[in-house]
Amino acid sequence: MPDAPAPEIRFRHADEEEWQEVRVIGDDNGRRMAVREKWLEFTPGSMTLLASWDPGMIIRKHGHNSRQVIYVLKGSMRFGDVECSAGMQIVLEQGMAGGPMIAGPEGVELFEVFMGDARSWSDDQADYEALLAEQGLRELPHAKLRFPEWMNYHG
Repeated sequence: MPDAPAPEIRFRHADEEEWQEVRVIGDDNGRRMAVREKWLEFTPGSMTLLASWDPGMIIRKHGHNSRQVIYVLKGSMRFGDVECSAGMQIVLEQGMAGGPMIAGPEGVELFEVFMGDARSWSDDQADYEALLAEQGLRELPHAKLRFPEWMNYHG
């Protein structure tokens, strides 16, 4: 059996990556809020990303198929019932759902690490839609995402 290739150290600078809009909400008056991410590492076994959320952006309660660590770099957000400011770490074990998440008045910047399959699943979609409707908001389409080739998904 041939030897497996030796692992290599990988370096990636965030300034060399492009922001992708991964979620967008808005209203009929042109108000628009988005989450933008830079995917620094995205493999079947792990993912790291930088995220920038517009003020007031809302993300539904959801979970991932892996352990997730979120670190608030700047700004603030509410995660479920907990206010999270810069310096706060949030850990979700594999299979746990958390949220909804709402960016504070100055928005929020996050560093996220997934240890395993980072793909997500929804929880409480009806509650999320009701939360958006209370504020006159709805989900809007986002640009086509640039997924890694190994995913064989082009959405």
